[in-house]
Amino acid sequence: MTDRLSQLIQAVEEADSSKLLLEAVQNLADARLEGAIPTLIEALSYNNPGAAVASVDGLIALGDPAVPALLHLLDMHNYTARSWAIRALAGIGDPRGLVTLLGVATADFALSVRRAAVKGLGMMKWHWFPDEVREIAQEEALEALLFVAQQDEEWVVRYAAVVGLESLGMMIADSYPEWLGQIQTQMNILSCNDETLAVRGRVWLAQAKLEDKLQQIYTDKLNNVIQASNYQESTSPLSPNDWQVIMNKLYEMKRQERTEVSK
Repeated sequence: MTDRLSQLIQAVEEADSSKLLLEAVQNLADARLEGAIPTLIEALSYNNPGAAVASVDGLIALGDPAVPALLHLLDMHNYTARSWAIRALAGIGDPRGLVTLLGVATADFALSVRRAAVKGLGMMKWHWFPDEVREIAQEEALEALLFVAQQDEEWVVRYAAVVGLESLGMMIADSYPEWLGQIQTQMNILSCNDETLAVRGRVWLAQAKLEDKLQQIYTDKLNNVIQASNYQESTSPLSPNDWQVIMNKLYEMKRQERTEVSK
């Protein structure tokens, strides 16, 4: 394994053309060896976008072991390398990159970097966070995504923000319904007012998925109520169908309330 890694790194170092460099970096990335991380990080600084893309893909595939080196690279003054590092951090979704992605999503001048950061907020590994940290982190992510969806001048960044909001909404729908309400309100506004059809179309898809998620939540709660009732000493006179009717009516009431709020 060490000999193979050495050969792959040597091929990168000895590449004397853009084509050979791209091929060598691609081969190194495809090997998925942790020992390749320093060389893949270095390739982010090369004046070769193809090699940089291959490096980013390789670092994302390696995942969390690559995060410390990527965070260190962010302290450097090479903006090109930093922008590629942010793309890699976004793709990995490691919580250690959260603060960086929050700042970049709302403030970086390059639309491709903002877009990557926004996508990263939607792909964050929220299940890794302790409960007391997760709530604060998700609230910050929500505020950033809402801001970008409403304010960013580039439609591709707003599109990415919609994807991020959908992902976050699916995660918090049951725990934080008030946050979900903010997401739905913003999506209602975008669905009517965004100037780009692609963004509006992505909003419609996100809205449908979130509605399905809510229906699933209500159904699961109904099933829990029914199962719990089976253990009660006194039997309820209501049938499962009765409970389904009640839950459907409650769900419809909630849907109408959200519609009224968005008007």
